[in-house]
Amino acid sequence: MKAILVEDGRLALDEAPEPTVGVGQVKIAVAASAVNRADLVQAAGGYPPPPGASPILGLECAGEVIEVGEGVQRVKPGDAVCALLAGGGYAETVVVPAGQVLRVPRGLSLREAAAVPEVFATAYLNLYKEGSLATNERVLLHAGASGVGTAAIQLCRESRNPTYVTVGGDAKLKRCLELGASGGADRHQGGFADQVAEWTGGEGFDVILDPVGASYFADNLASLRIDGRLVLIGLMGGVQADIPLAQVLIKRLRVIGSTLRTRSIPAKAAIMDGLEIHLWPQLESGAIKPIIETVVPMADAQQAHDLVASNETFGKVVLEW
Repeated sequence: MKAILVEDGRLALDEAPEPTVGVGQVKIAVAASAVNRADLVQAAGGYPPPPGASPILGLECAGEVIEVGEGVQRVKPGDAVCALLAGGGYAETVVVPAGQVLRVPRGLSLREAAAVPEVFATAYLNLYKEGSLATNERVLLHAGASGVGTAAIQLCRESRNPTYVTVGGDAKLKRCLELGASGGADRHQGGFADQVAEWTGGEGFDVILDPVGASYFADNLASLRIDGRLVLIGLMGGVQADIPLAQVLIKRLRVIGSTLRTRSIPAKAAIMDGLEIHLWPQLESGAIKPIIETVVPMADAQQAHDLVASNETFGKVVLEW
């Protein structure tokens, strides 16, 4: 089969062994995948796939089921599906545990469905499960214009949570506000911490979702209210930070580290079941939608990675065969 492989630090279309389906697995003819920051880190040699996962990039896909393994009843050959992957999305075919596969929501194209699994699973998991977000609690989303950010804004809008964002530029901020954010700050114009009191009436945020890490850590803790939760999902801004333990203790703060890719198959299946129950009806009604910056041919995957690395995108960059 054809697949995008990393060759001398660059992405190139090449031949790769076709995966075989096993017990409890589903084989999908991939129509589209989407780029995630983790793909860029893996391509640079910094994020190896979990044991047993495909070494090919790609953490989500949409396409048609072409074969199912023994015991699979969730889907059947011919079904249009999307899937959460541990790897392998940048290929013509991929094999994935059945619990990580869902039928495409009614009304969505395959290219739209390919932009759903990773970012909506990340946002859903970390806001409502890890962050224990309750109705009317305030949320701060860093990288609000990213795929996870645009998914989270919409989820918070529908669950009635006032949401504030940090983004890179006024144009991105305007689009986040149109999507449902209550306010935000342009990170190019300085820090966000001095605006927290104004945004929250002096109380602080209940939940902060942060892919940045060390460079935002102190301001994040200062921006949380009593019993606040900081959910750390990335380290784009560094890996080492001083922890003001007195603040953590006095405000009863929780700092939660969370990754999705390395979770167990049953854990990922439970997340996908949650998406089907809570998100799929909203996707089918049009209340929530995947936000796509552009669609790039799979053969031009390096161009897509360069585009995401530029930080000029809003939402997802989709790769399509």
